[in-house]
Amino acid sequence: MELKNMVAMVARSGRQLQRYNKGRRQVVGCIPYRIKSNKGKNIEDTLEVLVISAQRKGKGMLFPKGGWESDESIEKAALRETVEEAGVFGTVEVILGQWVFKSKSNDTHYEGYMFPLLVKGQLDLWPEKDIRQRIWVSVPIAKEVCQQSWMKEALDLLVDRLESSEPKTDEESI
Repeated sequence: MELKNMVAMVARSGRQLQRYNKGRRQVVGCIPYRIKSNKGKNIEDTLEVLVISAQRKGKGMLFPKGGWESDESIEKAALRETVEEAGVFGTVEVILGQWVFKSKSNDTHYEGYMFPLLVKGQLDLWPEKDIRQRIWVSVPIAKEVCQQSWMKEALDLLVDRLESSEPKTDEESI
């Protein structure tokens, strides 16, 4: 059965299974990305990332993320949050890193983990479709609109990783 047909149309809610470490809620997310073409001077010319609107209006754009629950692996949680919030799925790649950050709305500290997600498909219907907008943007625009500094750092790490894994042409290696 295809993932498109298996997606629960209701996002998980509640905190009874939520993971905590030293009092910090653990959250996981993905930077959904695609390579639009191989014709560019650098990866930033060919890379597009998907940002979503925050749940509360006026709180800007961000990458999909949410709680990591005790009944799932970190990668499964990151993919679940991305499907629920952004309606895309694909290959969860090697973790970009871990950040400790403070909530912008209260005095709570979180432990965040981000993964690259090479997008393989986009759903027409997903659990948070009615409360979020999604938009594919260039890396410079993502850095401009993303409100979370730790997510911008994760994006920089993704760009660095993709640049270092790009095959060089004969001219570039001379």
